[in-house]
Amino acid sequence: MRAIREVHSREVRAPAETVGALLDRLGRGADDPLFPTPAWPPMRFDRPLGVGADGGHAFVRYRVSAYEPGRRVRFDFTAGQAGWHEFGVRPVGPDSCRVEHVLESRPSPVVALTWLLGIRLVHGAVVEEAFDNIERAATGRPPTPARRSARVRLLSRLLWDRPRAVPLPATARLAHDAFPRTDFQDAWQMELRPGMPQEPEAWQGVLGRSGFPVLGRTQDEILLGEDARHLDFRASVQVADGRVTLGTVVRIHRTTGRLYFAVVRRFHPFLARAMLRRCHRRLALAAPSAGEREAARA
Repeated sequence: MRAIREVHSREVRAPAETVGALLDRLGRGADDPLFPTPAWPPMRFDRPLGVGADGGHAFVRYRVSAYEPGRRVRFDFTAGQAGWHEFGVRPVGPDSCRVEHVLESRPSPVVALTWLLGIRLVHGAVVEEAFDNIERAATGRPPTPARRSARVRLLSRLLWDRPRAVPLPATARLAHDAFPRTDFQDAWQMELRPGMPQEPEAWQGVLGRSGFPVLGRTQDEILLGEDARHLDFRASVQVADGRVTLGTVVRIHRTTGRLYFAVVRRFHPFLARAMLRRCHRRLALAAPSAGEREAARA
């Protein structure tokens, strides 16, 4: 299979030492000023950045194979994919440097096809937005931001994280104490990306424009809901331990309520997942970028 080689570079009007110090913080979660989160999945490793650190971002897996602090870091692809990608910094003057990202891979036919169909576009967007973050963090000035094409925006939507079913957390006390008797409960959970809001109030719009009243709140949980003749329901949004959980508890009244909920229950999981995923994406895209967060700290 023909090899893939993709090169992105940008000149930054800042000393190489300044940019190299930013590069050394790759993969540090909320302290990573380079990787474009929360708009894209973060780069994560099983240990601090250094040779042997294993991790990746989203479904792309790799291991650090070379690391020169302040200069370059290379990642070898794992999980059966041959190749590597690398960030590097080199000076071009006392107050400017060139940042470069190189990817080389000899993919399988399936990987090559996905690369051509869209992953190449996503890869390019992630790298250019990382360069935007470097420029903003290193110079303190907002760059001309990389623009996402319509196809990249569509792929971002399709590839966005998906909620997973979990037990209603024991720490979601507002949900557990909502009714003395509960006829139904479930919960869906998503990982928070670095830079996303940690306050449950920010997630109040998870149910869309329904306008359900807030019935209770604690430091990490907010409870929405409404009572009706056929059933009462509560929606709990808890933000804790780097995750957001949308829980539902229902109390049914009379036979009409049971008949009504027998129908609603078939659609509820799909709707709950869709609402949480949509809110997660909306808040991530509205949050400050890694470069903006770094510039604000400076």
